Amino acid sequence: MPLNIIHDANGLPRIILTEPNGSSAEVLLYGGQVVSWKNERKEELFFMSSKAIWKPPKAIRGGIPVCFPQFGNLGSLEQHGFARNRMWSLDGDASSLPPANNQSSVDLILKSTEEDLKTWPRSFELRLRISLSVGKLTLIPRVRNTDNKPFSFTFALRNYLSVSDISEVRVEGLETLDYLDNLERRKRFTEQADAVTFDGEIDRVYLTTPAKIAIIDHEKKRTFVLRKESMPDAVVWNPWDKKAKALPDLGDVDYKTMLCVDSAAVETPIVLKPFEEWKGYQELSTVSSSYCSGQLDPWKVLHGYHSPHPVNH
Repeated sequence: MPLNIIHDANGLPRIILTEPNGSSAEVLLYGGQVVSWKNERKEELFFMSSKAIWKPPKAIRGGIPVCFPQFGNLGSLEQHGFARNRMWSLDGDASSLPPANNQSSVDLILKSTEEDLKTWPRSFELRLRISLSVGKLTLIPRVRNTDNKPFSFTFALRNYLSVSDISEVRVEGLETLDYLDNLERRKRFTEQADAVTFDGEIDRVYLTTPAKIAIIDHEKKRTFVLRKESMPDAVVWNPWDKKAKALPDLGDVDYKTMLCVDSAAVETPIVLKPFEEWKGYQELSTVSSSYCSGQLDPWKVLHGYHSPHPVNH
């Protein structure tokens, strides 16, 4: 069956992914950006700003923007690079990945243009496979060096997660790790708390993070589980009230119902020789939080429901 493509109210081509249990995802060719993910009960799992600007060349604040070839302002390019405000194409040649189902999966590609080569003189192909299955959304980004010289880049998938109340959310899996604090000129600290909780602005790059991170939303009784490969860093961001008011494309109180936990390769740029390819992997899934002593058992989320607790001697 052909891909289900519609043109939305802003004239942007939008790909609708569905799977038999009733969940769905929506992907724009603009930015190669996932802008919606709904579970089988039709509940939206991603945050989208109430003031999002849906007109190129602006980036769209919500869903999963792709940050390439630069994360944040770590370089000479525009904030978070240019991939998120370019028109991508459908990729007819995703042959190095297993075949995909057209209803629940799409392959996209962004190639360097003459315009981009002026600001970032490196020839590349950036591919992204987006796949939907029950309770799960998987993104596989790949970057190929099509130039005749090596180049390096930083990369992130910025995940705008929808939460009920940011002050009731905890992130587990980052405890004891080092992080760079962007609010303190990227100074390095070590996480002391047993979970990351939120009572003010936060903008941190956690380093050498585990393959699995849990974002627990007590009020919604829902936990997001983020699994990732080849993206060793995890960026945690919430602008809080003052910064939210200063961002023209974010509603003043939107910060209360959003949290970004990003899969990233930021601290150590990825280096590719000519014709080499880098491949990342991100899987977001949701589980219902069962309460025991008022909170989810973090061991079970991070290590699997059947793995025994370690015995402390």
